[in-house]
Order: sequence, then structure tokens, then C-alpha cells
Amino acid sequence: MNNERLLQFLRIVAILEGVSYLSFAITMPLKYWYEMHGPNYVVGMAHGLLFIAYLAAVGLSALRFKWSFKNTFWSGLASLIPFGTFVMDHRFFRHEVRKWT
Repeated sequence: MNNERLLQFLRIVAILEGVSYLSFAITMPLKYWYEMHGPNYVVGMAHGLLFIAYLAAVGLSALRFKWSFKNTFWSGLASLIPFGTFVMDHRFFRHEVRKWT
């Protein structure tokens, strides 16, 4: 995978991971208030896969582009904070794409 494709993959996975994380705001009340477990199961599985893909993409990008510890740390931490991946995409990832293309 070339540099541009890796960064585009990282940006897409970051957005999808952020959307899946925020989707819990809809599925958790369905699970606990209305005892509808299905939507939470589907969102949970998708979020888990996207979380792993995001961390793998961050790790690969950090190695390939020789990111500092600080940038790698904040990129990884962003997946644990609501809206964090959106902020990282806006403040860091899109600038990396411009730098490497």
C-alpha cells in the first residue's frame, strides 16, 4: 500500500470508527430501556472491528511516516474519546495527506 492510500484508509476508518462510537448513543438506550439487544450487538461488533482497524492503521502510519510519540499517542487516544477521531482527522490526518501526496 502506498503512502497516499494508507493515509486515505486511515482517514476513512477514523470517520467510520467515530460514527460507530457515537451510534452507541442510540443503541444503548434501546438495549436498556426497551430491551432491544439486536441493534447494540450489530453496532458493537462493527465498532470493535473498526476500532481494531483504526489502531492498526495508526500503528502502520506511525511506523511508515515516523510520527513522534506525541502524535501517535494522541491519534490512538482519539479512538477512546467521543468525537476524537473527527478532531484528529481535521487537525492532523488531512495535513499528513497533503504532506505526503
